[in-house]
Amino acid sequence: MLNGKIEIYRTILQINDTIDLDKYNLKSKLIVPLDEYLGIDKLPFKASLKMMMEIAFWCQNQPSFQKASKIIYRVHGIKISCVTVMKITKYVGKLVYDYNYNKAIEIWNNRTNIDMTVTKMKGTLYIQADGAAVNTRIEDENGSTWKENKLAIFFSDKNIYKRKNKANMIVHKEFVSYLGNVDIFRTLVFAKAVELRYWEYENIVFISDGATWLRNMINELFPEAIQILDKFHLIENIYQYANFVFNEDKKKVEKFKDKIIGYCYSNEYNLIFKELKKYQVITLPSGICNLPIYLENNKDKIDYSKYEHNGWFVGSGAIESSNKTIVQLRLKQAGMRWRVEGADYMIALRWMYESDHWGEIEKIVVDEIYH
Repeated sequence: MLNGKIEIYRTILQINDTIDLDKYNLKSKLIVPLDEYLGIDKLPFKASLKMMMEIAFWCQNQPSFQKASKIIYRVHGIKISCVTVMKITKYVGKLVYDYNYNKAIEIWNNRTNIDMTVTKMKGTLYIQADGAAVNTRIEDENGSTWKENKLAIFFSDKNIYKRKNKANMIVHKEFVSYLGNVDIFRTLVFAKAVELRYWEYENIVFISDGATWLRNMINELFPEAIQILDKFHLIENIYQYANFVFNEDKKKVEKFKDKIIGYCYSNEYNLIFKELKKYQVITLPSGICNLPIYLENNKDKIDYSKYEHNGWFVGSGAIESSNKTIVQLRLKQAGMRWRVEGADYMIALRWMYESDHWGEIEKIVVDEIYH
């Protein structure tokens, strides 16, 4: 009976066959001594730390707990139920989430003590942020179960590789993310910027879709940052507004779009204002961008000629694609609904992996369990 249990453990824990379990005098039929011998008596699951990391890896990498369970069997020949996979992943994800949250709070609370008196180096640090809705199990006052996850991406011009066709490829990115209020997300963003020593860069360029909460956050955290309104998001809003105003007359819409973008490039907001004033009597329905207000709020962020001359990005494609990679592929599959904390734990694993920090997760878990 005991030998059977040892073989089961050998399989589940991925024990090397060279380990001589016979040396350990297991007279008792109890499992506890074997747990101690294998070093898993302090672990929360009957799985080695290595196996816990493997389960968490595949679970954040695959589109569902069921898929993760199947691929673990295909890769390791070990049958682990999707429920166990979920529990282990949630456990690891919570440790990672708590670690990053507590570290960010500590940095935020000690922000006045950070020594930023250094000579700035040449280079640009890009920060982009955006929101993406995740379906949860909690209804708001309007009966909606969708909550906005906030994601930020960081990369520098040193992380950009130019292809032969002159297209840009970002070879390394750092992320933070949070499903909840702006205050905690703001703290995570600031902490990551501190880790990257943002004050050493000659320029900080923040690109966004112009949302008020993003504008306020960046003004508070990095007032020195160059803020750029995502040109392609602006064009989408121009098309939406113009299609309503001109009753989808394609020629008029295109002419209007070219005129507004042209004024942006020549940095002549007074001409934009004059053009938009012609249509101020039109009542816009809900869901249509109020372009005059939108541009008024972002008029100091549309000098695209200057931005492009300096070699800066003017679009937020990096954050758009990252939302798909980090959030959508794992948390927005058909029929998925999440507990808020469960979503935060999974997203914490996703952005640690996509930031190339997966190797740090085992240390986080070890420190929590053994210290």
